[in-house]
Amino acid sequence: MRTGLAVVIAGLAVLAGAQSVKDRYVKYEYNVPMRDGARLYVSVYVPKDKPGDHPILLERTPYGAGPYGPEAYKGGFGGSKKFADAGYIFAFTDVRGIHMSEGVFEDVRPQLQVVTKPSDVDESTDSYDTIDYLVKHVPHNNGRVGTWGISYPGGYAALSAINSHPALRAASPQAPVSEWFIGDDMHHHGAFFLQDCFSFFSGMGAPKNNPAPNWPPVFRFNINNDAYKFFLDLGPIANANKEPYFAGKSKFWNDATTHPDYDDFWQARNVEHNMKGVKCSVLTVGGWFDAEDLYGALHIYDSTEKQNKTWNSLVMGPWSHGGWASRNFTQLGDVTFGSNTSQWFQDNVEFPFFDACLRGDGKPKLPEATVFETGRNVWRQFPSWPPKGTRPTNYYFADNKALSSAPDTRPGSFDQYVSDPMNPVPYEGGTLRGRSRTYMLADQRFAESRPDVLTYRSTVLESDVTWAGPVVADLWTTISTTDADFVVKVIDVWPDGSKNGAGKDMSGFEQLVRGDIMRGKYRRSYQNPQPFVPGSAEQVKFALPDVFHTFLKGHRIMVQVQSSWFPLADRNPQTFCDIYHCDQSAFKTANVQIWRGLSHGSHIEVGVVGPTK
Repeated sequence: MRTGLAVVIAGLAVLAGAQSVKDRYVKYEYNVPMRDGARLYVSVYVPKDKPGDHPILLERTPYGAGPYGPEAYKGGFGGSKKFADAGYIFAFTDVRGIHMSEGVFEDVRPQLQVVTKPSDVDESTDSYDTIDYLVKHVPHNNGRVGTWGISYPGGYAALSAINSHPALRAASPQAPVSEWFIGDDMHHHGAFFLQDCFSFFSGMGAPKNNPAPNWPPVFRFNINNDAYKFFLDLGPIANANKEPYFAGKSKFWNDATTHPDYDDFWQARNVEHNMKGVKCSVLTVGGWFDAEDLYGALHIYDSTEKQNKTWNSLVMGPWSHGGWASRNFTQLGDVTFGSNTSQWFQDNVEFPFFDACLRGDGKPKLPEATVFETGRNVWRQFPSWPPKGTRPTNYYFADNKALSSAPDTRPGSFDQYVSDPMNPVPYEGGTLRGRSRTYMLADQRFAESRPDVLTYRSTVLESDVTWAGPVVADLWTTISTTDADFVVKVIDVWPDGSKNGAGKDMSGFEQLVRGDIMRGKYRRSYQNPQPFVPGSAEQVKFALPDVFHTFLKGHRIMVQVQSSWFPLADRNPQTFCDIYHCDQSAFKTANVQIWRGLSHGSHIEVGVVGPTK
């Protein structure tokens, strides 16, 4: 918690930043009419110390485009300092139904497939109408617009590119919200991301009748410095629907918990499938250690590439959520990256992209993929992502908890553990409070010591091994109950004597490289869940998000398998049921067997890059 002095210093910094912006910019406020008559609030900052006409950078946000009022100025705009030095115009709009904008807000509003009448609106039509108004009314603009944003605003930037307005020349979806059932924010492969969703929707989505600068929270809560205990004491998710928590007060929480499967509700909110009619250039940005929207960055890039013929590029750095927008991102947790990766991105990728599209010839001089290779800590460029020429490679679970290049030849071989939903595996060691931004590369030694976690290790590597692209977990399992979750984690084990770039001893550090979870009942279909037959061998196969990581010579590759990741993901009762409405009696202990032999050879599938110079 900040001290009083720290709060005062932070407040003075914001005031100083706002004064600096006020000295350099003229602020305009507009109520922009949409095609159905609703008016959306937009604040625009036009430089007064740069003569001539300038491009507009637009952010559409559900978090507030304020501060509101003609004399209230932002403290800064984000991105490289080069944007301000070049005289860019900055615009911010409250999306429909948020703060000072009229209309009704809807989380990840479904995209219209056909527009037949003026009242047909979605986020793409609102983007189109906003851009159309800005280029006609904002003074000293050059008729070119770029959209950008991080996280939810990143999703809106992606949606703005669909059926692009002619003035929209560039869009940069950064950590874009994309798919809230399979990979982003709300769920991963059907498993509900409890801690993030509980926290986010406690403060987002209270009923709102009229435009207002403030939006009260749904409720306030205190985890009392122990999130693991708080959510365990909460009990089944059904208890969150009671006072003093949601109790019917959050529309989206209600919707999420009444749509447990991948039905029309979730499918209509799939942004990536709708990335069509994109005519502007697109630069999608993500972080390898983004705990919220790693899936979105990879899939928005991929779907844009497959469904359009426009200029399209991907950037993936060693960042947590939004880390590329910071001033000095050289380290996350105990893992260092050897340089200021955020500043490099802002000055060498982000600004050149927008400047080529909005002030130049419209042809960014950037590669298809600019990706940071973790482990080796270098930037690499490729003409495609994943890079061509990787070797499909399997790492099999073997006897004595080894990783092997071949499956166990003995029939009937397996490892097992007991999964107890009353004692779930935490997602990170130590005392858990707010969801950690470092858990995606945190030390996993705490998990290795638990009897409900299986750990498989390679031999010591005799040379560097580089993985690129998706990681696929292919498990064969038998469980004693009718449902279970499966968490698979890929880990880089540092040798004794290792130090990070800051000189800290990293001996034995078990760095999480990639992990994800699959709710077992969706193993065959997200739309049609099916119970397990106790005692029968079943395949559970799912893709983890891409990696680009080098396991250095002298390190080991490790894989862990477990059935809980709490309270990051909710607890599976381990019985086939409606998890959002079951009571405590549904929670059962499960015996979980992971098979290793012959046709049931559980393994990890990856693409391995050839030797690099």
